Amino acid sequence: MLERLHRRGLATGSVLSKEYLYGIFGTRATHRWEPFPLLPLTDHAPDQATMDALIAMVDNHDPHLVFTNLGDVDRFGHADLSGQTLKAARNAALADTDIQVGRFVDHLKETGRWRHSAIIVLADHSMDWSDPDAFVSLAPALDSDAMLAGKVVIAQNGGADLLYWTGPTSQRAEAVRRMRSIVSEVDGVLSVHSAAALRLSPRAGNVIAFCEAGRRFSDPQPLSNPIPGNHGHPATQPIPFFVSGGHPAVPGRVASSRPASTVDVAPTIGRLLGLPEPTGGYDGSSVL
Repeated sequence: MLERLHRRGLATGSVLSKEYLYGIFGTRATHRWEPFPLLPLTDHAPDQATMDALIAMVDNHDPHLVFTNLGDVDRFGHADLSGQTLKAARNAALADTDIQVGRFVDHLKETGRWRHSAIIVLADHSMDWSDPDAFVSLAPALDSDAMLAGKVVIAQNGGADLLYWTGPTSQRAEAVRRMRSIVSEVDGVLSVHSAAALRLSPRAGNVIAFCEAGRRFSDPQPLSNPIPGNHGHPATQPIPFFVSGGHPAVPGRVASSRPASTVDVAPTIGRLLGLPEPTGGYDGSSVL
């Protein structure tokens, strides 16, 4: 969306709290803020600093679209032990993030921008927690098969394992069949899928496995993933999705039980800014 708006001559901005997001987005936005100060270990800027930068960008550049990421809740969520031990700290982070969003809304109203603005607030995922010993490791089971041993690479995302066959192309079909069969029998595995069945790129792997709620994948070694808070599996699919503002396209107070999805962000922005659908259409649909 940033690139499409740029081609139309509209100004955009990115205010991203995480160093790796700043690198991924690169120079796509017209105006960019490099996260600072970065906290040790998490490599993200506190929400207050991020919100200060967002407000400054709006005041100094007034972009047509600005995207921001607030990282405190995510970072506290990953560190929280089983969702309880550090729950007070996680709730405090959530309360502070709420205050920061409130600061932004108040600023838009105080500067007269609210009447022609729309603000979308959502999460990219929810969080699931696992006990230290509640890990699932697929590598040992795959390596026990003579054909698969040493020819399967695993990329783990906590809640999902992405499996890639690296052996001869001529053996791929049989290898994938074996991978699916073996992984399906591992305790703690919820389901096994192909990338195509999940409407994902082939880069997502030859086989994709989800773990059960309360479990986490740890590959290639049992201790590779010590993080108790994880995502990427169905247990963490539900997210909040709020749209507000004084923009004429924003309806009054409406609640919906329809599952929210991040793929609905782009078509919602497109409708707000009058962008036509891209070639092939959107994956999601506007919530307006």
